[in-house]
Amino acid sequence: MSNEHITLTAGDAEVDVLPGNGGRVGGLRVGGVELLRQGERFGCFPMVPWCGRIRDGRFRDGATVWQMPLNAPPHAIHGTARDAAWRTARTSTDEAVLTYDLVEPWPYAGRVTQQIALGEGSLTLTVGVETYESSFPAQIGWHPWFNRSLGGEDVEIGFEPAWQEERGEDHLPTGRRTEPGPGPWDDCFGMPGGVGVTLTWPGQLELKVTSREEWVVVYDEQREAVCVEPQTGPPDGLNTHPRLVTPLEPLEASTTWTWTRL
Repeated sequence: MSNEHITLTAGDAEVDVLPGNGGRVGGLRVGGVELLRQGERFGCFPMVPWCGRIRDGRFRDGATVWQMPLNAPPHAIHGTARDAAWRTARTSTDEAVLTYDLVEPWPYAGRVTQQIALGEGSLTLTVGVETYESSFPAQIGWHPWFNRSLGGEDVEIGFEPAWQEERGEDHLPTGRRTEPGPGPWDDCFGMPGGVGVTLTWPGQLELKVTSREEWVVVYDEQREAVCVEPQTGPPDGLNTHPRLVTPLEPLEASTTWTWTRL
């Protein structure tokens, strides 16, 4: 793992980008206050070429069934790119562009490009997956670990999903949609008008996570952090809601975090 460390700045915000550690954002500081949980597995990493769990690590593409390593037994979780070193394509004061070429155990050739763009009150993460060879199913998502507390009261999570994916005992959606229930959550929600989730640290900061995508996983079962994960489909989506990457049509998605001091 390379220790390359890129720092972006805009206004009173600073972002740490760690290409060698899964292309992740390692930190986001606003006015010197760190919003993301620290540690090599935390920060915010892109989930690609799939999001969340694949049931039993197996997905079907036409007549072919592929087996991914079971890194969250009995399932495979969060894609392969978070365990890889990415390359830095270019950087400036407030932007970094990273690339990652898909390799085994993923069975298809493709390139992932991630743009990390910092503004004075926002951070936009954009990921594209492209191929010049055979088409394949894929997903894109982001897995940020926001600190539950910034030193004051715990964060409050506000959102109004249209439905909640019923979660089976194996932690995967059953295919049924239910009325959204109260937390704590490790659950996928549908927001057909686009993802919009507001995190409020009372008296300190409000941060909105938005995306044009329709799916978001909210995870707040850990003491230290809460996760708000916009993605292009639900967990096990390679099997249930595949999005195709073709030589003519890449898969692209983005999410923006916008914050205001309170």
